[in-house]
Amino acid sequence: MLIQIEANYAQRIAFVVEIAARLHSYGTTAQRLEAAVRGLSAQLKLDCEPWSSPTGLILSFNDPSKPLGSSDTTRVVRLAPGENDLHKLSVADSVADAVTSGRMSIAQGHAALRALDQEPTRRARIMQVLSFGLAAAGLAGLWLLPWLDIAVAAITGLLIGLLDQCVQQHPVLKDSGEALSGLLAGAVVGIVAYAIAPLNLNTVIIAALVILLPGLALTNAINELSSQHWVSGTARLAGALTTVVKLAVGAIAAVTVMHMLGMEPQVRADRMPYVWMEWVWLLVASFAFTVSFKASRRDYPWVIAAAILGYLIARYAGASWGSPVSIFLSALTLTAAGNAFGRWVQRPGAIVRLPGTIMLVPGSASLRGLLTMVQQQDAVVGQSAMIAVANVLVAIVAGMLFGNILLPPRRNL
Repeated sequence: MLIQIEANYAQRIAFVVEIAARLHSYGTTAQRLEAAVRGLSAQLKLDCEPWSSPTGLILSFNDPSKPLGSSDTTRVVRLAPGENDLHKLSVADSVADAVTSGRMSIAQGHAALRALDQEPTRRARIMQVLSFGLAAAGLAGLWLLPWLDIAVAAITGLLIGLLDQCVQQHPVLKDSGEALSGLLAGAVVGIVAYAIAPLNLNTVIIAALVILLPGLALTNAINELSSQHWVSGTARLAGALTTVVKLAVGAIAAVTVMHMLGMEPQVRADRMPYVWMEWVWLLVASFAFTVSFKASRRDYPWVIAAAILGYLIARYAGASWGSPVSIFLSALTLTAAGNAFGRWVQRPGAIVRLPGTIMLVPGSASLRGLLTMVQQQDAVVGQSAMIAVANVLVAIVAGMLFGNILLPPRRNL
């Protein structure tokens, strides 16, 4: 550990701040980020007290080799809410390991991290757009929707993916991006249901919006609250609920305008009897979420396997013991598997944990409940939906907590 100790105090602080900011930007939850920053600081011979929220970081440093109070330094970093990026998270983790082990200098570490700031390639952007359509089709297929519904969900998902790319290129649209996506989904699905054939209206809209649903953010918020990170958890919960409201407002606005114009969408509640196709759609959805999480190509097998495993445990355990128990068992298994992956492969456990959890989170249930409550003007319907969402969240978080007890993690990420 000679290389990083030879670096001066300011250089070591700058490296920790950059690692912390990047972990935040790559979607790391407060408790894991703060633990990782403390561990890295200790290895770099620094004392650090980190504080994380979804929109920023406060990092207080001092040099333990100097008199108390003589080297106090505080960094305040304002950041946008992070987005999950498994590739960059893995690289940042490996760079931190290389610096603390002496295989890389702090200057080399900075250079390696800044190499991650390159603009996405055209191929990467196209794959992200395709992931919206594939995820929509996969989810619609898993819900056993008819072929027309699946096709409409997939096409609408592709359009939303294109809109998402446009929003990223024009920051002025960022605050209204979810509302515009909901508006687009409601308009496209509503027009098809009016002009071509009846559809499972709300279900197809939700499938088209699946990538934007904040189910993982809701789960992370409750997880942070259970870890006594109350400020971060409350802020993340508020952000997730706001996203649901924006999506619902956009979709309801589109359908309302159609009603005002006399264009009544035709609604049906059909399901496709070809249950064997579930396996195909499960693979499609798992691949789509792998692309959405921006995993490295070498991690595709791990990510796809984790997503499939999470779904299968919930699916078949649910048939025997009910939904809450099955979701608990799935979350417990995936958390323990992520910790095992971190221990033995020496890579972030999030590569297994996150994609496995994404098949369980209650994003679709929260949006469906809000849409139904507004459309039917029935608060009882909304209360029932919120109770269902709460049951899923409690089961997931309980599974994560007991998974960490079953196989404690050695790596914070």
